[in-house]
Amino acid sequence: MYAIVEIAGHQFKVEKDQRVFVNRLTTEEGKKVSFDNVLLIGDGNNVTIGAPAIDGAQVSAKVLKHLKGDKVIVFKKKRRKGYRVKNGHRQSLTEIVIEGITASGAKKSAPKKETKKAEPKVEAKAAAPKAEKAAPKAAAKKASGKADDLKKIEGIGPKIASTLVEAGVATFSDLAKAKPEAISEIIAGVRGNHVTDTWPAQAKLAADGKWDELKKWQDELDGGKA
Repeated sequence: MYAIVEIAGHQFKVEKDQRVFVNRLTTEEGKKVSFDNVLLIGDGNNVTIGAPAIDGAQVSAKVLKHLKGDKVIVFKKKRRKGYRVKNGHRQSLTEIVIEGITASGAKKSAPKKETKKAEPKVEAKAAAPKAEKAAPKAAAKKASGKADDLKKIEGIGPKIASTLVEAGVATFSDLAKAKPEAISEIIAGVRGNHVTDTWPAQAKLAADGKWDELKKWQDELDGGKA
């Protein structure tokens, strides 16, 4: 029996006990995960096609490990403009093993219920305009200094670097003080699956001028972990 299932935005043809590399999943290593968007199931001469997905079908798997793919070099050049940019990229991946394929009767995981937020008090509404006016000044103050080359941090490309600078994170010191969750929110609009866990620690080494130590660590990074 085999199935065609959508996992992390891509479609895969899978069978039981098959190992598959997919885009980074949020599930921890060793945990089980299931995928409900099954598009097709084949069992011998019997083929079931969904419209677009098969109701009640499910593919169950186990997360083996998180890792990064091979480094890809991206080089851009503009003739007679003196423009040359070279960057490296390693895609964040997750290795899973298929444990079973259920053709029907599987229960889909229910979406999380959103909790209603309490309505803010009148005093909070009155104070909001002042906070909004102060925010641009604070951001402008951070961005006023000389910006560092944030692309030296593994995982940061030109688009992410410019997005961080626009948000006020322009130097290695600014990035070292930021939390990974806050960084992820800033670059939420940049396409791709970015792991920000080690960016502050990398930036701290860069800010301290420990380039040899930073390069050695970057060569050992695997899925954003040392």
